[in-house]
Amino acid sequence: MGSEEGEEDERPAHRVYLDEFCIGVYPVTNDQYAAFIRDTNHRLPAVRQLPRIVAADQERVFRELATPYVWRAGAPPRDRGQHPVTLVTMDDALAYCTWLGRQTGLPVRIPTEAEWERAARGGSDGTRYPWGDEIDQTRANYLSDPDQKQLRGTMPVGSFSANSYNVFDAIGNVWEWVSDWYQPDIYTDRLRHNPTGGDEGTLRVVRGGAWVVHDPYLLRSSYRHKVPPDTYAYSIGFRITYST
Repeated sequence: MGSEEGEEDERPAHRVYLDEFCIGVYPVTNDQYAAFIRDTNHRLPAVRQLPRIVAADQERVFRELATPYVWRAGAPPRDRGQHPVTLVTMDDALAYCTWLGRQTGLPVRIPTEAEWERAARGGSDGTRYPWGDEIDQTRANYLSDPDQKQLRGTMPVGSFSANSYNVFDAIGNVWEWVSDWYQPDIYTDRLRHNPTGGDEGTLRVVRGGAWVVHDPYLLRSSYRHKVPPDTYAYSIGFRITYST
């Protein structure tokens, strides 16, 4: 876990031991989230009070880019049922897990950072990406040309090949919520068995990069992206996990 060539909060690279767990093959889709909405009347993915990541001079662009992902009349955007759900906060993701847990009888939750990175790497040990050390546009949905941002967006889950663990879309498409509060020095901790973040903090963590990312550095399996806890965006979704 981690990387010696990454940011300070990715170092040191270290060995972590995890108990067996199951993780979603894909990020949660709009169609899956719609079943949760119908059953619970939970709030729809929409542009509400702007999160702290959006500065005043960025509001117009944020709203424009978010428009294709806004739900209307209780339904997801047309023809996007198999796209990952976006415009969801961490609290929304946790509410979905609670609902799905009741439906299935399984202890459904959001993965920890360690679980997410293990699954995303797909058994690769130390490479930048699940497939190797070079970015590859045929393996992930990301923004290779920043000037095309207004023309791009999420893609249906499974549009690219899975890694060796049969996990799709860990890199690109949408950032994914993990359960840990952000701690910059957590990798210096001696805890190496089922590590988790602290019980509180000021920032949350999302992993994996997204369709809006054009810097390959941010798409690495080890990269830790920190955001305020009120964050939501057209580029953030989540996948589920549970311990066996």
